[in-house]
Amino acid sequence: MNLSFRGIWVCLVVTLLGALWLGEVRTSAEAGNEPAYDIVIRNGRIVDGGGNAWFWGDVGIRGGRIVRIGRLEEATAQRIIDAAGRVVAPGFVDVHMHVEGGIEERPAADNLVADGVTSIVTGNCGGSEVKLGEWFGQLKQTGLGVNLASLIGHNAVRRHVMGTENRAPTAEELARMEALVAQAMEEGAVGLSTGLIYVPGTYAETDEIVALARVAARYGGLYATHMRNEGDKVIAAVEEAIRIGREARLPVEISHMKVTNKLFWGASAQMLEQVEQARAQGLDVTMDQYPYTASSTRLDILLPSWALAGGREELRRRLADPSERRQIADEMFAELRKVQGYKHLDYAVVARASWDSSRDGKNIRQINREWKRKDNLKQEIQTVLDLMDKGGAQMIYHRMDEKDVVRILGHPLTMLGRDGGVPAFGTGKPHPRSYGASARILGRYVREKKVVRLEEAIRKMTALPAQRFGFADRGLLRAGFWAD
Repeated sequence: MNLSFRGIWVCLVVTLLGALWLGEVRTSAEAGNEPAYDIVIRNGRIVDGGGNAWFWGDVGIRGGRIVRIGRLEEATAQRIIDAAGRVVAPGFVDVHMHVEGGIEERPAADNLVADGVTSIVTGNCGGSEVKLGEWFGQLKQTGLGVNLASLIGHNAVRRHVMGTENRAPTAEELARMEALVAQAMEEGAVGLSTGLIYVPGTYAETDEIVALARVAARYGGLYATHMRNEGDKVIAAVEEAIRIGREARLPVEISHMKVTNKLFWGASAQMLEQVEQARAQGLDVTMDQYPYTASSTRLDILLPSWALAGGREELRRRLADPSERRQIADEMFAELRKVQGYKHLDYAVVARASWDSSRDGKNIRQINREWKRKDNLKQEIQTVLDLMDKGGAQMIYHRMDEKDVVRILGHPLTMLGRDGGVPAFGTGKPHPRSYGASARILGRYVREKKVVRLEEAIRKMTALPAQRFGFADRGLLRAGFWAD
């Protein structure tokens, strides 16, 4: 369901620095004539979203839609925007958002609009509202500053039916999950998402996901996945995503394509080959990415998934049991030291600890030292477990390589997916992607590093994602399209 509410911005006038600009505005009422357009944007460098070469031109808008693109020097309008020296482009479409719990309180989504975004897809990584119809209705009454569509999240559905149990579903439970996915698709979901590193989705076998994806496929949905592994087993994880698409017969969107294990940096080349091979076989696979070498997610991903089964109180019980705590710590050490190659957790930075803001902005190694503990990985693991016992934290993990980021960004099938939300400004030390992913692509990767041309970067943030998620009349500067 693509919700179009108040606050829709007209054709974005974007500087080459990536900032929004509305330019000089004047009225034509003084002329005494009925204006031909509501808005005319003049003298802009037109980048139409389709990857075509830019050209100088004007854009005439009436009733919220583009009426004409060309030379409109004599045209009258209620407002005329002088875009001289600027780029005129479609509003950006971000396909990987997590706005649940934030957009209800901050419906204007100023952080997104200020970065050029006018349409979003939320419900990613398996996390969504279960009763989407009710949620859409609430948002429509509130009114939003962006257009919004949502996936139905596998984790949300599984939790609704099974809680956080670490087991396969019964036939009756699977049927209930299938019914929930069908209901969400009927209420406007654009597909199914998974977050296979998160509880409870991590406990699901591939066949369970295929079964739910088949339901989404019946309604024309796609499958968007935070894969089961983005490190040492990332090649197998890509293959699983492709398998699900093949068996369920629906398109696949690989979320925030990346490599997070430094021992496997460079694997993006093989991952892209897998995508190309799947497409050569007739499977529709694309991907999204945020343009940073740091990710952001919860602290609990450092723990073995079995330790999180049963919820927070069960985890606290396990941490209080010396034997189970030792087992958790031993498995964490094996993973972090032997599989990922880390000697310290200084790459893991607290973005927000709701129970103690003094921890915000500090890495685990720093906190470990502040607590007067030995400066080694085993003690840092104990610090992580104590932080989890106190309530956990949202984290930033610096563990990707710029070469992988550049390689993935340069691929023609990669679109923008900032993996952000609508945070309360001034709270914590959040990842900058919620505020500046679009600007970073335009500034760092177009202007400075020249990884992609301006026209191609705009395509990745407009026409490509709009087409991928079926947003009609958006993503291109075309007569008849919405002027957002």
